[in-house]
Amino acid sequence: MPSPRPGTKPRVFSGRIDGGARGNPGPAGIGVLLEDETGRREAYYGYLGSTTNNVAEYAALLVLLHRSLRRGAKQLTIHSDSELLVRQMLGEYRVKSPRLQRFHAAARRLMARIPNVSFLHVPREENREADRLANQAMDERHSSEPLPGDVAELLEARAQGSLSFGGES
Repeated sequence: MPSPRPGTKPRVFSGRIDGGARGNPGPAGIGVLLEDETGRREAYYGYLGSTTNNVAEYAALLVLLHRSLRRGAKQLTIHSDSELLVRQMLGEYRVKSPRLQRFHAAARRLMARIPNVSFLHVPREENREADRLANQAMDERHSSEPLPGDVAELLEARAQGSLSFGGES
């Protein structure tokens, strides 16, 4: 990534995300890495409680988008080993699950605030650090900091039974 001019804040970012669930549904966690054009990195891991792998993947995306916006991102490249998430975000696959539709819509709203967002599907081997963070969250049943409010609300909607859904592919 090119370096920003002296005295300016980085605006070009690269992110790696991973979400996982043990049992699917089961205890779930996310790992998020955000790196700016100067090489400065920040890592986040979050415990989600019991949910599906696909919900965890979308939660990781939402956290990355929030963190990117907080840093003033103008360009963001997102690396994910979830082919489903990447293809859904690129419009190549439909989002069938009503619950995932809510996460997808929330991601689209956040992405609209970043001028240039791109997705890359990467092999699991190239996503090891995000995977390690997601596993840390599941192992410790803890988050490095609280989830953004809208992400927590989307996760809570199911837990409280306020929304009923069929399967969550």
